[in-house]
Amino acid sequence: MAAQRIDKLLAAIGCCSRREAAVFAKKGAVAVDGVICRDVSRKVDPETCCLTFQGRRIGYQEHVYLMMHKPLGVLSATEDRDQKTVLDLLPRQYRSRGVFPVGRLDKETSGLLLLTDDGALGHALTSPRHHVPKVYHAVADGILGQSDMDAFAAGLELRDGTKCRPAKLDIRQVENEKSDVLVTVQEGKYHQIRRMLAARNAPVLTLERLCEGPVRLDPALQPGQWRELTEQELESLRAADGAGKGCE
Repeated sequence: MAAQRIDKLLAAIGCCSRREAAVFAKKGAVAVDGVICRDVSRKVDPETCCLTFQGRRIGYQEHVYLMMHKPLGVLSATEDRDQKTVLDLLPRQYRSRGVFPVGRLDKETSGLLLLTDDGALGHALTSPRHHVPKVYHAVADGILGQSDMDAFAAGLELRDGTKCRPAKLDIRQVENEKSDVLVTVQEGKYHQIRRMLAARNAPVLTLERLCEGPVRLDPALQPGQWRELTEQELESLRAADGAGKGCE
């Protein structure tokens, strides 16, 4: 990669702001190939030199891609004056890079949430033109059956007259007048799953997103936990861009 200013690299990686980089450098916290560097305007290539910050080697990534198990009660937003957001669950190194949620889950919906600072991929995954499928697990208050599956497949009309694209409703279990279902949609209308099930007289009791495109929520992640996407997951997302591929 082309050489870049040290302060710009440190800010892009999320170690500190560019202004803070100058302060840290004056204190001897920055080194290039083992030699303390107090001039953060110096240009280096982190792929060919050893750049360290506070004793830790810095590896440059152009973009970061994260998977989070979003917990209930947290907003899918970058900031909010009064309420906790998903960015509050991340370390500073990611927040300072400007990561954002790819799409949204409402406050009372849990499950898979992707976050990145890659605007192009984020747009591709949320654009209505690309029809990226998303799979949700819901428990609904009501008895759902074949007629509801057919209505979803035909393109459900919501109570306000909004027409949805054809979707898939899989009924896993019906017990005690409650239905355990999977819903697959290829769009992201406001509160869409809740509104779709309400239109069939089966309001949502619990809702969790399991998949976005080909990426499935890691079962090892507890609510509030996150990890970086693997190379395989990232490549599958890029391959699915515009192809409408979902998880299996």
